[in-house]
Amino acid sequence: MDPHHPHLITDCLIHIFTFLKEEDLISVSSVCKEWHKAAETSWLWRRMCLQRWSFCNLAVMRSEQVWHSWKRYFLRRAHLEMKMTEGRSGGYTCKSLRGHTGRVVGLVYLQGNSAQHPGIWNNSTTVCSASTDGTVRAWDVQNGELLWCSPVQSPLTGILSDEQHEVVITADSTGLIKTWKGQTGQEVASYSTASPHCTLLQYNINNDWFLTVGTSQGSVCTLADSALTNKSSTMVCDTFKVNILLVSPDKKWIVAGTKDNDDISPKVIYTESLISPTMDEDPLCQFVPVSGCQAAVFIPTQPARLAIIHCSEGQRNKALTVFDVNIKKTKYKSEIQVQQVESFPLTLNTWSPNIFLEARDSNCLVLAAGQELWVYSLKGALLASFKEHIMPISSICVDSFRVVTASQDLSLRVLTWKNDRDHGLTLESRYHLLGGSHTMSRGFTHVTCDYSSIVASVEGKDGKDVLKAYSFTS
Repeated sequence: MDPHHPHLITDCLIHIFTFLKEEDLISVSSVCKEWHKAAETSWLWRRMCLQRWSFCNLAVMRSEQVWHSWKRYFLRRAHLEMKMTEGRSGGYTCKSLRGHTGRVVGLVYLQGNSAQHPGIWNNSTTVCSASTDGTVRAWDVQNGELLWCSPVQSPLTGILSDEQHEVVITADSTGLIKTWKGQTGQEVASYSTASPHCTLLQYNINNDWFLTVGTSQGSVCTLADSALTNKSSTMVCDTFKVNILLVSPDKKWIVAGTKDNDDISPKVIYTESLISPTMDEDPLCQFVPVSGCQAAVFIPTQPARLAIIHCSEGQRNKALTVFDVNIKKTKYKSEIQVQQVESFPLTLNTWSPNIFLEARDSNCLVLAAGQELWVYSLKGALLASFKEHIMPISSICVDSFRVVTASQDLSLRVLTWKNDRDHGLTLESRYHLLGGSHTMSRGFTHVTCDYSSIVASVEGKDGKDVLKAYSFTS
C-alpha cells in the first residue's frame, strides 16, 4: 500500500466490504477514519439495496424536502420488513374503522405503498370499502379516520380502484356502475348494466382507461374513459353469471367464465376486439380446453400464461392446468392458440365453497381451500403446505413480500417468502393477528395489504361490519 496514493487503500477496502452483511458493514465503519469512509460509500449500500430488493424507490432518494442516503434507505426498509416479519406488540398499530351499517363486500387500496414504491418515510395510505349499506367509505389507515363517504344508493356488490388515476369503481345490486374521485368522493360517471351481479375488471392500455364488466346474464360489456362509454358487449356463458374475469399482464387477453356450471369452459377474448370492435364481426375468442373452472390467475411475470383450477375425471376431482395464450395471424384470418404447458392433479376438499388461486412469480402458485394453504410450482411440486386456521379461509392477499390469509376463526395468518437452498422459493409461517371478540363477530371476510399495512373486514353479528387496520412503521 503506497502512502502517497491512499485512494488505493480505500478502493481495496470497498472491494473487501462487498463480502460483508449490513451489520458487519456498520461495525467496521467504527474502526478508523479510513474504514468509516469506505464503509459509508454510497455504491456499497446501493448495491446491497438492489441485491435485496429488485426495485427500489429512487424517487425517495431525490426528495426535495430531506436528503436520504442509500444507507438510510436500506436500514429503514430492512427495519420495516423486520417489524412486518416478526409482528411483535409495539411493532404495529391496530385501528378499528367503524361507520358501515351493513356488510362489507370489498376492500381496495386507493393510495397505497407497493413493493415498488414502499412508503418508508411517508406513511400515508388510503383504503376504500364498499358495503350493503349502499355507501363507499375512504379511510386514512394510519390515523384510523374517515376521509369521505358517498351518498347512499342501492346495496353495493363490488368495488375496484385505479391507483394510477385515483378513481374508485363500484357496482350495486341494480347493476349500476359508478366511478368516484378518490380524493373527494365526488361521483364522476355512471352506467347501468341492469344486472343484479357484476364482476369488475379495470385496466389501462397505452394510457387509455377501460372497464370490463361481467353480468349475471352471462355477458361481458366493455366501457371506456371517464364517461363510461359503451364500447362492446358479448355473450360468454348464457344464463350463468360471469364471476371469473381476468386480464393478462400484456393486456392482450381477457379471460371470462363462470364457476356455477361444471360443463362450461372459460373463454379467452382478444382485448382489441372488445375495446375497438369491428362492425358486423364477433369478438375474436377461443374456449380454454377445460370445463368446471373453479379459479384462475395469470402468471404476473409472463405475457399471457394462465393457470386454471378445474374439474377432472368426471367432475369428482380437481386439477391445475397451465396454458400459454397467443395469436396466430395469416393473410386471411387470425386465430387464438391456447396451448397447454403443464397439468397436475390436486387433492382438495370438494365441499370447500371458496377456492383461491394467486401467483407469486414465474414458478410459484398459492392455493387456498377450506382451512388449508398450499404453495405449488408450475410443474406440480408441492413446495409448502399449512393448516393453521381452525375455520375456513375466507380471503387471501399475496404480494412479493408475504401472504396474508383471513379466516372465519377471526384471525389473520401472516407468512413471508424465503429462499430455501434446497427447495428454492417457499413460504414460512410467522404470526397471527386477531380481529376482535367472538361474542360480537363472526370472523374475517376480506383482507388486503400493501407494503406497510394490512386491512381486513370483520363480520359483525349485529349486521354492522368493522374494518381492522394494522400499520407497520419504520
